[in-house]
Amino acid sequence: MQTKMNKFGIIKNIANKLSARKAILILMFALVGAGCSELNRTAGNAPASNASQTNTAQTNAEQTNQTAPPNGTAAVSYSAVVKRAAPAVVTVQSSRRVRAPQQFPFADDPRFREFFGDRSGGGNGQRQQQQPPQVQRGLGSGVIVSADGYILTNHHVVDGAEEIKVGLNDRRTFDAKVVGSDPPSDLAVLKIDAADLPTLSLGNSDAVEVGDVVLAVGNPLGLQQTVTAGIISAKGRATGVSDGSFEDFLQTDAPINQGNSGGALINTGGDLIGINSQILSPTGGNIGIGFAIPSNMAKNVMEQLIKNGAVRRGQLGVSVQPVTTDIARSLNLPEARGVMVGEVQPDSAASRAGLKTGDIITALNGEPVNESNELRNRVANTQPGTEITLTIRREGGEQQIRATLAELSSRKNEGDQRNGDN
Repeated sequence: MQTKMNKFGIIKNIANKLSARKAILILMFALVGAGCSELNRTAGNAPASNASQTNTAQTNAEQTNQTAPPNGTAAVSYSAVVKRAAPAVVTVQSSRRVRAPQQFPFADDPRFREFFGDRSGGGNGQRQQQQPPQVQRGLGSGVIVSADGYILTNHHVVDGAEEIKVGLNDRRTFDAKVVGSDPPSDLAVLKIDAADLPTLSLGNSDAVEVGDVVLAVGNPLGLQQTVTAGIISAKGRATGVSDGSFEDFLQTDAPINQGNSGGALINTGGDLIGINSQILSPTGGNIGIGFAIPSNMAKNVMEQLIKNGAVRRGQLGVSVQPVTTDIARSLNLPEARGVMVGEVQPDSAASRAGLKTGDIITALNGEPVNESNELRNRVANTQPGTEITLTIRREGGEQQIRATLAELSSRKNEGDQRNGDN
């Protein structure tokens, strides 16, 4: 009997332990279930704030065309921007006839036949036919800036062209005429006889910042329209490798190749901020160093070409150089800023205003000046006859001088300006 009771006690203890473990397991599952329910309830009971955030994110994504792939990384697409901008970027084809040089230009002169022999065409009395003129063809890009057919492109794309054709994105082709061309800025304006054309609006290139994302649209290497992406690498560049005397380039690493000249550099809002102009490369191909003419400069030149057929530029009449730390130290200047006047041209706007060699120009019309190229471009972009205010440092003190700009002659456009004259 005792043995049976002992066995019964053992079994009861085991049952109690199993019941306790079972209770613990049931409690754990209950807590997990409650937690999941609480999470679900929380997500379901907070639609106002989370839904609002979701809607806001969705709206921003739609504006920038962002999508979120399953892996969670953000992919950015600029397809909507390209669709708006691409129809306004055109192909510009130019051609001109070049007469082949005569190998023996005096062969028909009897006095020289003893030197050249009889070149009359095999001795049958027929004169040897001259080679027909050769046709040189050029290819570039352009940007439609008005619905009635005005197009911005580079001067070097149409320089010397006898025939120009413009191909639109919709495959229509038009004959174009040159309204005006400006070698110093490497810009030209064309006109085609069309209406209701897609256009690109000119943005404010001064507002562009280094690091901004940009897209280059053009027709490189004879291909159809191509879009590349990059960032603004630098501002205010002067390369000195083109015919342009007034350089204030936006530098970009967006791939630009031959045929892109005259094409559009746009921001992610679809505004035109530059006209692609040139690249630096040891091979002639893209290595990520491209340059575009800022839209603000292009707008000034374009408006003058359309209105007058030529560009008028202001001239101050000084040669300047940047103020380095060594110059600032030698002149006891508080900091290295501004440009130092190295020469004042006789009977110029600068001499009449009283500028002297050694003056430090620190501002023009209240805006700081730090580079020679910056001063040159700002003076040139101001109409002749305009009065400007220069802030200068002289003999340790600061003062302001007023000067009325003269007009830069076309001869000086490509001469003195390259030598640093303003």
